[in-house]
Amino acid sequence: MKILAIGANGIIGKAVVKQLQQKHVVIAVGHSHGEHRVDIECKESIKALYEKIGKVDAIISMVGNGKMGSLEDAQDSDYQMVLNSKVMGQVNLARLGLNYLNEGGAITLTSGQASNHPVPGTAAIAMGVAAINAFVVTAAMELKNGKRINTVSPAMVKETMEQWGIDSSSGISATDVASYYQASIDGEQNGEIFDAVKGKYNDKD
Repeated sequence: MKILAIGANGIIGKAVVKQLQQKHVVIAVGHSHGEHRVDIECKESIKALYEKIGKVDAIISMVGNGKMGSLEDAQDSDYQMVLNSKVMGQVNLARLGLNYLNEGGAITLTSGQASNHPVPGTAAIAMGVAAINAFVVTAAMELKNGKRINTVSPAMVKETMEQWGIDSSSGISATDVASYYQASIDGEQNGEIFDAVKGKYNDKD
């Protein structure tokens, strides 16, 4: 299977690429470095990437910027960042990507748990992840030729929490999160929100 992995240089992205490379051909895409790059906030950049890569069996998006901030302190630009990157960046990856997705192929986006477990200072981020969840569930009903779309909704990743110097005991490892992306690609789900909260996908029960 030929898989396009966008956001491959992040903590989750590296874990996903490492896992999927065991069985598939994975084309890693970054923002600022690597052989393949894309600016997800620019539709022309997205189109250029797809034209360069050609047809694929799966597209994974592990991208989307966000910024924490209270309602009092957050600027318009903070909300716009989430809308431009987390939301429309991924929406356009999906919309344009359908033209380069082989029959029976799958698109997997990334949302998050901010809207499921809200905490102060994350209103903009929660808005973005909720939008992605809603988009995926609804868009799935319109896909044709066996194509599918899902999203992985990860909790805080242990490695990120450790970088921030906070207790990571409540987080999920990047390796475990990667198993949910693999499940989205290998399975038959369509319009599924994979809640990657604790443990590997196969251990979720």
